Amino acid sequence: MAVMLDGFSRRCIGWALDQTLEAELALGALRMALQTRPVQPGLVHHCDRGGQYASEAYTSWLLGKQIRISMSRRGNPYDN
Repeated sequence: MAVMLDGFSRRCIGWALDQTLEAELALGALRMALQTRPVQPGLVHHCDRGGQYASEAYTSWLLGKQIRISMSRRGNPYDN
């Protein structure tokens, strides 16, 4: 399961469910979130360093939408 939370309200604004944790799963949740909240200038996407979020497909998609990428440092348990 991939879940996108609004950083201000902490509400779930996107989610996706699958049997594997691949980039497409995370992209599905992100697409749902962006249908709810369109991209605004200065939008920052923060995540842990999970493989699906650090993948070329995922980061390229974010950069293509001009979304700034923020990832926590290695070994930070507070992102989970």
